[in-house]
Amino acid sequence: MASSSPPASPSGNRQLLPVSDGQSSLSNVVYELSQQVQAAMENMLKMITEIDQSSSGIIEEIEKCKYSAFERKKSLEEDKERFQKAAFSVLDMLNNNTESN
Repeated sequence: MASSSPPASPSGNRQLLPVSDGQSSLSNVVYELSQQVQAAMENMLKMITEIDQSSSGIIEEIEKCKYSAFERKKSLEEDKERFQKAAFSVLDMLNNNTESN
């Protein structure tokens, strides 16, 4: 028995892109996509650098504010102690005056 070749289909005359053309087209798409990804990553790196610089400045300002607030608190506590001592002294004087009368 002789084997026969498969029957030809009407679409058998249409040819797809040659493999090299398909690969070339795919390579172009992949290359363009990689260029876009690289540009996006470079932009993100620039933004990250800017954010890092800004955050460093903010952290420095926060530290200055903390120090300033600590110094102010210390000053207010000293003032409070002085006023309390003065108030107790006045109360003692008033108590001594009322006791001697």
